[in-house]
Amino acid sequence: MEEKKPEQDEFGYHLFPERGNGESKKNSILSKSLFSFNHKCQLMLKIALDTSPYAKLLLDAMKQSGCTVYKDRHFSCEECDGSVSGGFDAATSEIVLCQNNIHQQSHMNRVVTHELIHAFDHCRAHVDWFNNVRHLACSEIRAANLSGDCTLANELTRFKFGVKGHHQVCVRDRALRSILAVRNISRETAEKAVDEVFDSCFNDHEPFGRIPHSKADAKFAYRDFQNRDRYYANL
Repeated sequence: MEEKKPEQDEFGYHLFPERGNGESKKNSILSKSLFSFNHKCQLMLKIALDTSPYAKLLLDAMKQSGCTVYKDRHFSCEECDGSVSGGFDAATSEIVLCQNNIHQQSHMNRVVTHELIHAFDHCRAHVDWFNNVRHLACSEIRAANLSGDCTLANELTRFKFGVKGHHQVCVRDRALRSILAVRNISRETAEKAVDEVFDSCFNDHEPFGRIPHSKADAKFAYRDFQNRDRYYANL
């Protein structure tokens, strides 16, 4: 059976004008000129991949799972709609980084981590991104939970103070927002999907083994992952 092609209006491709229906349309040479947004995006991406413990752990985990990530093949800096910072294009196995919306290294680190979690899920599981909203909901919950999106520091920058169980509330809200941004479905349908899978997906901490609430937590998780690799290699 021929694989169903993603439709632009249904699956959020309208947010990423440089690609449509799962096909990347690379920037022109002019837009990639020195000192452009694209050049800055590429530099920040390299720093994120080289220094972020979140990204380094995910890259190692994907390589171990047989899905080695290559910077030039699996990342693309592009102009996007103003409402998004990045996305994972399952049709091309590419992570899109919105060069016009990412201006700080800390933001780049979070976006790279968030999208690498989607790529990790794509690698390890048979995720039906285009036809099963519960699969999408699960990956969005995991990405919000494990990427640092919902750390207390980030919540404070959003003027959310002293919310009981703020982490779970943040994860649920951000997962819901992400689904509604890329799927033409009702809020009720999206909420139902999130609620149905929330507990199991929130408690799935692979490959971190824990919820990394800070960069220090991510470093510990990366160290533990490396030690786990060495342990299994000696069995």
